[in-house]
Amino acid sequence: MKITRRALSAGAFGLTATALLGGQARATESKISDELLDRVDFWIALEAYTFAYPLVTMEYTRRVMTNVAEAKGTKAPMGQIGRLRAYPDASFTDVTAPNADTLYTYAFFDVTKEPYVVSVPDMNDRYALFPMLSGWTDVFDVPGKRTSGTKAQTFAVTGPGWSGTLPEGVTEYKSPTGMVWLLGRIYCTGTKEDYAEVHKIQDAVSLLPLSAYGTDYTPPVGTVDATVDMKTAVRDQVNALTAVEYFTLFCELMKTNPPAAADAPMIEKMAAIGIVPGQDFDARKLDVALQSRVPQIAFARIMLHFKDSGGDITDINGWAYTTKTGLYGTNYIQRALVTAIGLGANRPQDAIYPTSTKSASGLIHRAYDGSEKYVLTFPKDQLPPANGFWSITMYNSKYFFVDNPLNRYSISARQNLQANPDGSVDIYIQNESPGKDKESNWLPAPKDKFILMMRLYWPKEGNPSILDGSWVIPPAKKVG
Repeated sequence: MKITRRALSAGAFGLTATALLGGQARATESKISDELLDRVDFWIALEAYTFAYPLVTMEYTRRVMTNVAEAKGTKAPMGQIGRLRAYPDASFTDVTAPNADTLYTYAFFDVTKEPYVVSVPDMNDRYALFPMLSGWTDVFDVPGKRTSGTKAQTFAVTGPGWSGTLPEGVTEYKSPTGMVWLLGRIYCTGTKEDYAEVHKIQDAVSLLPLSAYGTDYTPPVGTVDATVDMKTAVRDQVNALTAVEYFTLFCELMKTNPPAAADAPMIEKMAAIGIVPGQDFDARKLDVALQSRVPQIAFARIMLHFKDSGGDITDINGWAYTTKTGLYGTNYIQRALVTAIGLGANRPQDAIYPTSTKSASGLIHRAYDGSEKYVLTFPKDQLPPANGFWSITMYNSKYFFVDNPLNRYSISARQNLQANPDGSVDIYIQNESPGKDKESNWLPAPKDKFILMMRLYWPKEGNPSILDGSWVIPPAKKVG
């Protein structure tokens, strides 16, 4: 993991942390002393915090998303399927960067004691994928159109160390951790008729423990824990933990969510500050002077990776994206960053999410503003190369949908885009209508600042492909 003295120098840290964390960073803007920077245990603690960030964040996410008596909206009890029935509108602010392309079918479940069985109906060739995330946020398997096809299928998710016999016709997917997050996505055009079709598919998706397979199983009523904070954002809850609280929870979670074999060097290093897998955290080994500094400094370093990524992030024509998601190996800083800003990210073979905050017109890139007009032009035969689908979504400055007269939050091929005489396709990005004859190609913008996000699901491989850089996203240029 690349955590350097330079990256945490007073100037670099103070500037970046202030920009990213606002008031939260002001308490840590003071110069980090050379004495602290020279301490080996300080660097170990920073690395340990980064290493643990995905697992701790997943646990807090699980608590919030399962703390209900019955499945509804974005939440469902442990071991039960939740189903989002419609795309959100501009009033929705529960989750940042929502999409208007796929309906989620999801569940958190624990395979520590026994496997869970998932049944998926025939999709009739509809695009869908059902990625499963470990407690460390790695996507360990992805049933779906790209990998296993669209026919009906039943699979069992087994936990670490499980061995046994599965029923005939049941495929095994082995989870490296006890915690599993199934985050299925089913493509939907958003029409009344297509909603009805997708709802039938969602209702046919089932989840039950292996011991109940083949029985008339009814899941129990979920347990609601009044101590779980259901209002504060998960990231804010995690960031508010003291070092001792954070590492105590981390050690507890590792008892059922073991680290990978490749993590052995990191595990050996963390023992010096009281972190040993399978054991309780020994807070006596973490110096009190470090306990007050590590959380904020470590999180600022995670966010700093967004700008100092060392090649993990591509930035071209005003669009920034990464192909290093879903499987991270020992790239712990990248894994922590994706957890912080895009929890639940797919493998790059399944989805890539280029994001643009600035126009790439001329030498000076300026933030998008609805008082201006922009055009993004795809040359002939150069629409985004995706086997699943592609779209461009409009967000306001806080990553929420923008209210508009068309109720259109994203634009894609399903809008029957009109081509120019030369075969190119213009996307009009502006607040006011470009004219009735061009509205099929209009992505409505707010009157003030906005952000664009492209989605390429199942991006094509070979030439052209965003995966190897042989296809490049055109810039959105200011008009006039």
